Amino acid sequence: MTERKPPGMSFETWVERQIAQAQENGQFAALPGTGKPLTGLDREETAYDWALAKARREGVDTAAMLPPGLRLRRERDELPARAARLATEAEVRALAEDYNARVEAFWRLPAESRWAPVPGLADVEALVAGWLRDRPPPPPPVEPPSDPPSRRRWWHRRRPVSGERPPFS
Repeated sequence: MTERKPPGMSFETWVERQIAQAQENGQFAALPGTGKPLTGLDREETAYDWALAKARREGVDTAAMLPPGLRLRRERDELPARAARLATEAEVRALAEDYNARVEAFWRLPAESRWAPVPGLADVEALVAGWLRDRPPPPPPVEPPSDPPSRRRWWHRRRPVSGERPPFS
């Protein structure tokens, strides 16, 4: 714990005196990174850049930081990729219709500002057509391999029944 600032002494002088005492005691000698340049000083970083980098380090989805209109626009841009992972045409239609319902609900809300982005609806038919076009063709039906005719091997020939004479004796 540091001592209290004496009355009548300026903060700068008091702080400088504590730093000098810590240097004399060797408290700064074994700090990690001693003698190395500070990283990240060569670029200008805005508060937005810092918040974005922090969110990425923490594993937060940066799309959640967007205003609602931009978030919906970004989601519309990602609809074809999301649709490609679906199995049926009905699922693709449901995905697009769900998005359109959320956009229409957004339109009913009062605008945040004049400059707030307004997302558009997704074209359901174009999304389905793209999904059908990009799907790989179904694999041709596989016919089970037919069994080749069985050939009798020489060691499988008829064996003599007891009391019979072998054929080549």
